[in-house]
Amino acid sequence: MTPTDRDAARSGGHVALGGSYDAALAGDPEVASILAAELDRQRTTVQLIASENFTSRAVLAATASVLTNKYSEGYPGRRYYGGNVYADEVESLACDRATALFGAEHANVQPHSGASANLAAYLALVEPGDTILAMRLDQGGHLTHGSPVSITGKTYRFVAYGVTPAAPDGSGERIDLDQVRDLARRERPRLIVAGTTAYSRIIDPRPFREIADEVGALFMFDAAHPAGLIAGGAHPSPVGIADVVTFTTHKTLRGPRGGAILCSSDRARAVDAAVFPGLQGGPLEHVIAAKAVAFAEAGRPEFKEYAAQVVRNAAALADSLVSERFRLVAGGTENHQVIVDLRAFDPDLTGKVAQEVLDRGGITCNRNQIPDDPRSPFVTSGLRLGTPAETTAGMLEAEMAVIGSLLARVLRHRDDPEAVEAVRAEVRELCARFDPYPTAWVESPS
Repeated sequence: MTPTDRDAARSGGHVALGGSYDAALAGDPEVASILAAELDRQRTTVQLIASENFTSRAVLAATASVLTNKYSEGYPGRRYYGGNVYADEVESLACDRATALFGAEHANVQPHSGASANLAAYLALVEPGDTILAMRLDQGGHLTHGSPVSITGKTYRFVAYGVTPAAPDGSGERIDLDQVRDLARRERPRLIVAGTTAYSRIIDPRPFREIADEVGALFMFDAAHPAGLIAGGAHPSPVGIADVVTFTTHKTLRGPRGGAILCSSDRARAVDAAVFPGLQGGPLEHVIAAKAVAFAEAGRPEFKEYAAQVVRNAAALADSLVSERFRLVAGGTENHQVIVDLRAFDPDLTGKVAQEVLDRGGITCNRNQIPDDPRSPFVTSGLRLGTPAETTAGMLEAEMAVIGSLLARVLRHRDDPEAVEAVRAEVRELCARFDPYPTAWVESPS
């Protein structure tokens, strides 16, 4: 990378945050103090949760805007309340920017979350009790892909596919398309879902489309995780291939917390009706304004470099972990995630213990089941790591190598508080060089 590219990757297109919550929250020092502490946590610890990112100041400002005050039940031009002229403008702008960014015919930007978007897509495409083919939760799928504890699993008949067995050369633990095809032929699902929450390889939408067409099924792609990579050209786009694409606006897209749905114009009415009045009431127009900001940011040339750097950083982190004797699920990564099997490193180390001690060492991540995990989802044998946030902060491959080493040190010396604290000090020094918000935005009350 050139020095200019490096600076752009480090800044992520952000501007320094200025001002303080102190004045606005002068009457509530308890909340002000909590916000200040959270900002300090984000600025002084390494953020490796794959579903998190650092938003721009513009996204934060829109989220905290006066649109918080507006009730806008309905859609632009078809509201059930007065005074929505500007809410209509901002929602229409968000929809236009989303369709332009992803090359879609229609966008619904009202879902409050990825889970809400998925549930709305099901409501639009299938009937209660219909069969849906989707990824197993313990092999990389999401709760809304039919888990029995989710309303999706209680409402529809889900049949689960998984990944191929692990292989010594790392070629296994990929989505088993032969299994998908066999199950589709046998079960004749109304809908086939692609997309994952813990999967480190590219998901090509075309084989799923072919299988869906063969059995007369509809095809939905849950792009919650790779949406930003898709926007930045670092992952194949399912738009125009899948009947419906759902995604979240945080994670790799680096916007506010929320969801959205893309579809063809002939499915627009069904999708819109599923979101409202089917599932939700008034939309969060302040968050929709922030979505509009994020879609514009993701359409800029520097975002393509950001998306590519996220993938390069994940590969560098993966290489560092392999050198520390960790086994990686699927043999490595092609996206923003690294899924770690802890058993090769230490058969007695659980994901729960690893997550907790890494927190003390200043490295934030989440425990995660690995394929065919013998441990429960509350304990697990693995970790899920992601590079979107620290790439936004400006870290590059060299920093990923350092993080891999620090992570291994914490876990090797997890019973030594002094060793863990020594890593915490090094993490603090590293993060001081890559502050996502270089000017303090929230100051602790005096």
